[in-house]
Amino acid sequence: MISKLPSIGETIFTTMNRIAAEAEAINLSQGFPGFSPDPKLLELIAHFTQNGNNQYAPMMGVPELRHAMVEKTAKCYGVNTHPDKEWTIVSGATQAVFSAVTAVVKRGDEVIVLEPAFDSYDPAILLNGGIPVHVELSPEDFAPDWDLIRSRINSKTKLIIVNTPHNPSGYVWTKNDLDQLAELVLEFGIYVVSDEVYEHIVFDGRKHHSLLTHPVLRSRTFVCGSFGKTFHITGWKIGYCIAVPELTIEFRKIHQYVTFTTVRPAQHALAAYLEDPNPYLELPSFYQKKRDLFLEGLSQTDFQFIPTQGSFFQQVSYAHLTDMSDMDLAKKVTRELKVACIPVSSFYSDAKDHKILRFCFAKEDSELEEAAKRLQGLSAIL
Repeated sequence: MISKLPSIGETIFTTMNRIAAEAEAINLSQGFPGFSPDPKLLELIAHFTQNGNNQYAPMMGVPELRHAMVEKTAKCYGVNTHPDKEWTIVSGATQAVFSAVTAVVKRGDEVIVLEPAFDSYDPAILLNGGIPVHVELSPEDFAPDWDLIRSRINSKTKLIIVNTPHNPSGYVWTKNDLDQLAELVLEFGIYVVSDEVYEHIVFDGRKHHSLLTHPVLRSRTFVCGSFGKTFHITGWKIGYCIAVPELTIEFRKIHQYVTFTTVRPAQHALAAYLEDPNPYLELPSFYQKKRDLFLEGLSQTDFQFIPTQGSFFQQVSYAHLTDMSDMDLAKKVTRELKVACIPVSSFYSDAKDHKILRFCFAKEDSELEEAAKRLQGLSAIL
């Protein structure tokens, strides 16, 4: 059999999770919360499961959830959206990204991917016959280099995939970033897929600037989001895509033949849960406390770092300590210090190694404290 993805093997997340399990390490590698969701949300899904909501949901999602998200989006971003024509509930943000890319990209089209990038972007492009064009973010702060991005756009460029707050760096896009992207959209007529799954996880008074808020970008963008990241339910695999009607029509043509619909009782539970805005409004403070706790511990290690601006990931540099590859060090830290992490080179198509590791701090405080204590032994394993 000839593989459609010959250069792609096991994901780094699967690899590091396996090593973490074998080493019985504290797992700060893959980005999933290490604590339970709100009991109220669990009670709600139990209620809707037990009361006749177990058959297919409408292809675009149950009306109650789409209407609840319209209200939430208006409150958060001051943007009015249409529940029937612009919202589609999907089986996770990864599916949203895949369906959006599939709706736009044809064989030979080029797609700008800003690196380091989440590992699902390239496969979505390649499976549709597209050509990923990798553009590196600034290695200092992981901000977009707009002159460099412009230089890589040509007549074949169909789409750009963006991610804010950014995984793995945590960089949060500014209003100027949106304006710069809008100039390129106007000039070259390209489309945008915006991965905004960490929209509510921003720190130090920063604001998440959704691409929905920019009139130029709104008309050309598929905004992909996740309930899993916001409400600590990554295992539910439930997300959404927001796009203007003409884009949503094309998106749904793909979505209906990928998953068709998404688990129904979870949709009803989330619709009811969204009546209270506090769980997502309090999220920045909740995760900033965890970030600060983890950084307090990291300050006692030999790593160097800049506090992450958003997401629930913290990058650390060890370039001043050793030339060891980040892949080798990540495995060594996991096996010998018993703290699992992700080598950031795995987010680059050419495995570029800036000597950076990524830790997830969406864990119990006791785990973060113990992990930081173990990482104080770094020099002993170099």
